[in-house]
Amino acid sequence: MTGLLHSSDGPSILPAPRPGKLQGDFLDATRSSPAEWVRSRREARERRRAAVKHARAAQRLAALGPGWEVVDLRECAGTEPMTYLAIGPGGVFAVTVKDHGRAKVSFAGDVVQIDGRRPKYVQEARENARLAATALSRVAGISVPVMPVLAFAGSGVITFYGMPKGCIVSAYQELGRVLNSRGERLAAKTVRKLYAYADHPGTWVNAAFDRYEWSKSD
Repeated sequence: MTGLLHSSDGPSILPAPRPGKLQGDFLDATRSSPAEWVRSRREARERRRAAVKHARAAQRLAALGPGWEVVDLRECAGTEPMTYLAIGPGGVFAVTVKDHGRAKVSFAGDVVQIDGRRPKYVQEARENARLAATALSRVAGISVPVMPVLAFAGSGVITFYGMPKGCIVSAYQELGRVLNSRGERLAAKTVRKLYAYADHPGTWVNAAFDRYEWSKSD
């Protein structure tokens, strides 16, 4: 059988490439268009801003005070950025932080309205709390309640025409006061034990599956 690329088949019928043509074609193929370059720069800038906001939120939560432990849920459970588990004297809280800038935020029960949009922030906060409660209860062998907290970072006014049920809503600057006002519900020994569970990677091995099951049931 004769192969198309065998040298014994005679002279090649393909024209010889012009000097520099292959290199030029390669560069043209790899060179992005101006629109793609602008989009990639914008995405990189947004990622840097998001990383700064995430680190700033973590620093503020770390300053809750003595007796509190904080776990980054994005790192251990793959949640959205600026989502944390705060464990302290007042209980266990899944804290979902949203930056609304200068925009006004309005609540009507579970409905959040920002600049004409209605993001499902309350549902997201509850899902993060369910995720943490399921994971911690699984490894602890007992039911571990986790309270959802929705904290807003920004300078815009927050107005309420009805509070969402079973979810704490707070300005981010007031988060320390709000969580510390929950009293002394957990002993220091219990806080340390729950933090050890939450900080262990094995606790969150089924987190992606749990999130899938919840989203499928919505």
